[in-house]
Amino acid sequence: MQIDICDDQTECAIDCDKLEGEIRNILIPLECLEKEVSILLVDDERMRELNKQYRDLDQTTDVLSFPQNDGEEEGLSPHLLGDVVISTATARRQSTEHGLSLEEELVLLLIHGILHLLGYDHERSEREARLMKEKTRDLFHRIFPNKELADSCEF
Repeated sequence: MQIDICDDQTECAIDCDKLEGEIRNILIPLECLEKEVSILLVDDERMRELNKQYRDLDQTTDVLSFPQNDGEEEGLSPHLLGDVVISTATARRQSTEHGLSLEEELVLLLIHGILHLLGYDHERSEREARLMKEKTRDLFHRIFPNKELADSCEF
């Protein structure tokens, strides 16, 4: 598996080596050993620009996912999962609301984004939202077995 992390923000000190290990711990149980994923860490201003450009929403958000093949293996590079973009400033704010450390919040957002790359979509139906939430919490507990997610956490 190949994991590319670009830390293009200056607001939060991020240990990208540790983050890469946690991404591996997300991808392994998802059976994505032969996959490649790119992670971009940005500030709120850049996230707002991306959200406006790709979702026509003129506001920042916590995480955006850009699947490479939209679930189709016949794409140019079927080993590429896609890109996940995270606003570290939003993650830091949300970590307080969720009772998590910044590291835990980043992992939660990475799980959410990677699941979107794999075709999970909480906006399609209540059933899919429930499945995605269960999968998210299962993966989170594999990485942080002694940490419970607060009810305020929608993931």
